Amino acid sequence: MRVQAAEMAPEITELADDDLELLLLIRNFELALLDLFAAGQLNGTTHTCLGQEYVPVALAPLLRDDFVFSNHRGHGHYLARFRDPAGLLAEIMGRSGAVCAGVGGSQHIYRDGFLSTGVQGQSLPVAVGVALHYRRTGEERIAVAHIGDGTWGEGSVYEALNMARLWQAPLLVVVEDNGIAQSTPTERQLAGTVSDRARAFDVEYHSIHGTDVNAIRAELAPVVADVRRGVPAVVHFHCLRLGPHSKGDDTRSEAELADVRAREWSARYARHYGDRFAAADARAKAVMADLVAEVSARPPSRWPGLVDAYPGAAA
Repeated sequence: MRVQAAEMAPEITELADDDLELLLLIRNFELALLDLFAAGQLNGTTHTCLGQEYVPVALAPLLRDDFVFSNHRGHGHYLARFRDPAGLLAEIMGRSGAVCAGVGGSQHIYRDGFLSTGVQGQSLPVAVGVALHYRRTGEERIAVAHIGDGTWGEGSVYEALNMARLWQAPLLVVVEDNGIAQSTPTERQLAGTVSDRARAFDVEYHSIHGTDVNAIRAELAPVVADVRRGVPAVVHFHCLRLGPHSKGDDTRSEAELADVRAREWSARYARHYGDRFAAADARAKAVMADLVAEVSARPPSRWPGLVDAYPGAAA
């Protein structure tokens, strides 16, 4: 049976300043993107991780040297890994200093053991290959693949779990289950449970219902250690999606959204930390305001290889 978000544990332990700052940097980065789209200053689309920021923040110190496969909702994964809001914003805005010269945009980022794409489920087989390489070369590294509840409709997920378990590949599958696949509630598109699907392949399964960063790390540290020894695992986060699916297509009612706002992590963190939270949030807002102004003033990004091959591209 699916556990409702209202059942999430309310306890919060004392968070390090660095973790709180990172949580609020990700939050305000995503809010800034939505503001830029609303103002007509960005093209294409973007999928924010509003409400789910604590997942990559909790995992970050456990995965410092590992290969992370992100997805379409991956800005938080990138920022938790690299602390580089300027490079990511420049990438999304197509400005100088962009992570991938502006050709990847919001969803397709590649950098130093990090890859994100917008194709649902495609990262799982690739992650198994990377994990198998690590096992064969004796590196104590793992491949981490972030997916959502909607991705369990892809056959590649099951092929990957089958191969990972057979070959004892050090693969960690992180499921960020926010209860809604684009606009379809999970219970209307997912038969059975994620736990049963993982266990069908004899893959370790762990369910996370809380949002306390310290508690999550303590619970998952031994799980990650086991994965390094060749025991693949699925970690299932029960999240809340605060923002729209993409930049402005939320089909939920105002009553539903109000309920989510009252229960998602930042509301409880704000109550718990009080002035400390407010001050950190104000600093993150100021950082992002300055960054938006600075990156917006940069010249357009150029891809040197493209310009060399097609001189007209520089025009």
